[in-house]
Amino acid sequence: MKSSFESRRRNMRGFTMIELIVVIVILGILAAVALPRFTNLQRDARIAKLNAARGAVQAAAAMVHGAALARGGVPDTAACAGAGNPGTANNAANGTVCTENGRVQMVNFYPAANNINGILNAAGLTSQWITAVAQLVPEGYQATVGNPANIRVLGGTNPNNCSFTYTNAAPNAAPVISAVVTTGC
Repeated sequence: MKSSFESRRRNMRGFTMIELIVVIVILGILAAVALPRFTNLQRDARIAKLNAARGAVQAAAAMVHGAALARGGVPDTAACAGAGNPGTANNAANGTVCTENGRVQMVNFYPAANNINGILNAAGLTSQWITAVAQLVPEGYQATVGNPANIRVLGGTNPNNCSFTYTNAAPNAAPVISAVVTTGC
């Protein structure tokens, strides 16, 4: 009398050739679909960095605006703390506001686009107060001060098309922060 193990073993067989081919075809299709997605991660990272920079600019503009309004145009009596752009702030609409890192240049109670001590330093795109836009390059950014200021992420096919702009606030209005352009990321 044969054991049940031996009878089960006799009924077990390997995969057929067709089953193996089907599995290999399915794996090939998955690889063809997934591989381009994984190779595009660097572009996705640049777009995420660009969106993060835009968010930092929006937040900085709102926070500095709030600080300027809260201080009500009353000049500071002590110099700003921090290493960047030292001195006292006058807290005027077109003057300066003191932050924990240094003095921020203002236009209509918002950080200025046409001054490096404006939105570029207020947004904190680098870990230190910058004195030249070239200091943004090690962090992967490039910028042009002016009205509007153009902030770009480096590393893509065309940094000019991996960017957004920040335009000075008009009287009684907020600054204009454009949508991100990602065709060159």
